[in-house]
Amino acid sequence: MDIKNKSITSRDEDFAQWYTDVCKKAELMDYSEVKGFIIYRPYGYAIWEQIQNYLNKEFKKTGHENVYLPLVINESLFQKEKDHISGFAPECLVATIGGTEKLEDRLIIRPTSECLFTEHYKHIISSYRDLPKLYNQWCSVVRWEKTTRPFLRGSEFLWQEGHTMHSSEEEARHEAIQMLDIYDKMGKELLAVPFVKGKKTDKEKFAGAKETYSIEALMHDGKALQSGTTHYFGQDFAKAFGVQYLDKDGKIKNPHQTSWGVSTRLIGSIIMVHGDDNGLVLPPFVAPIQAVIVPIQMQKEGVLAKARELKALLEEKDIRVKLDESDKTPGWKFSEYEMKGVPLRIEVGPRDLQNGVVTICKRNDGKKETLKIEEVADEVVRLLGVIHEEMYQAAVLNLSKNIKEAHNLEELEAIVSKGGYAKVMWCGDRACEDKVKEMFNATSRCMPFAQVKIDEKCAICGKEAKYLVLFAKAY
Repeated sequence: MDIKNKSITSRDEDFAQWYTDVCKKAELMDYSEVKGFIIYRPYGYAIWEQIQNYLNKEFKKTGHENVYLPLVINESLFQKEKDHISGFAPECLVATIGGTEKLEDRLIIRPTSECLFTEHYKHIISSYRDLPKLYNQWCSVVRWEKTTRPFLRGSEFLWQEGHTMHSSEEEARHEAIQMLDIYDKMGKELLAVPFVKGKKTDKEKFAGAKETYSIEALMHDGKALQSGTTHYFGQDFAKAFGVQYLDKDGKIKNPHQTSWGVSTRLIGSIIMVHGDDNGLVLPPFVAPIQAVIVPIQMQKEGVLAKARELKALLEEKDIRVKLDESDKTPGWKFSEYEMKGVPLRIEVGPRDLQNGVVTICKRNDGKKETLKIEEVADEVVRLLGVIHEEMYQAAVLNLSKNIKEAHNLEELEAIVSKGGYAKVMWCGDRACEDKVKEMFNATSRCMPFAQVKIDEKCAICGKEAKYLVLFAKAY
């Protein structure tokens, strides 16, 4: 690898500062004048666009349609579902004045849109023929957070939120699991991030949901990051908002509801799972720039022409490629694109041209090789796949070696304090969850779908165990 980028704090020295340095130095974001709100700079937003492109294709394959609902919710509407409002009330940003007039019914800047969608569905669902309703929207939401960190937790963040209505519980539950599987597939195919999947405990589930399912990623520092959730709501929202339909049997019924979403938190997971002391290391298929061409001594005859020719050949292969023709030194360019995590660097110089080759460098491991110029386009396509698989397998290995069984409180503490998932048997009592949170600042991340009993007794209280659960410290 090239010499460490001195403008970035070492991960092992100060992980939090390293993360902030990467966000700023790689020009992913900037801070705005309002605390907790960030500016998504072009490079950071371009990563989000690749996530959008991937998910839009997957959503539409499964019959979902994109819509857009308003930014604001009448407070009277928001209060129709008591469990929901109690969960979100502390985080709401509320508008009290419109123009110069005080609003009688205050407006809540959406923290999520279950209320808006359910109210809308009340007006467009009347028959079983109207179901299922499979809607998704791309938008931002506002949650008035006390402590913020770019991409991971902000007062405003970008996300997608799917909201669906179904004629049966079975169909709605299938929807919630299907969307979780799509998120999991995205981790493997796009982000090179392996997720742990499972069901949330009642304490950790979404406000108003019957059941919440999540994907959890493990960061370099051993903390977990909830990276996406899906929810089965049952009929509670539909009943509260008066959504009814006439079924085939002639009876009036309430539909079953789901919602699901991922956010720009995924950018944070990419940074913290793959990054190193030189900055970002981007998985090839989510990278805004997949290959950068750096001409060496480009004033020499033929160098720039050949670099432009290579760029055109790569674009024909649908590679996102950049040719840096600026007058900055090659060394500066090497450091810059390394910090920005560009998966492949292609060096073109006079000596290379004499030999009919170029030098290519992989960002994930720093390995260099020479390629014949006529082979470059096909080899870049192949190497992007190789890099993705190498990065995914490295993350899988890190995850697997950091999931460890704990059979008592002492073992649980040892695992979560070092970093990683403690796999424990649990009695199902919330008091045990609260105790782990109070003692070790760790939370239950999920109950894996594969419930393999590793003990007869709860590792926390010693009572009869009911569930296998993963505990970890988390962002």
